[in-house]
Amino acid sequence: MIKYVCRHCGHHLGSIDQQAVDASRLGFDSLTLEERESIISYESNGDLVANVICEYCQEALEQNPELLLLSNLLQ
Repeated sequence: MIKYVCRHCGHHLGSIDQQAVDASRLGFDSLTLEERESIISYESNGDLVANVICEYCQEALEQNPELLLLSNLLQ
């Protein structure tokens, strides 16, 4: 299973049954090694977790870029 989770607030954004779609079809193969390490993680059961940003956090960061200076926001 591929799960999408906001890297800032931890909100579960959705999931995709891994059998229904290959991770490379989602563009993960086009990420650099550094991007993969910062975006993709794996749970102990083998589920892939894509640590992305939700619309709420994206809007908050655009309106208040100083929020990036808060260490608890940078997970």
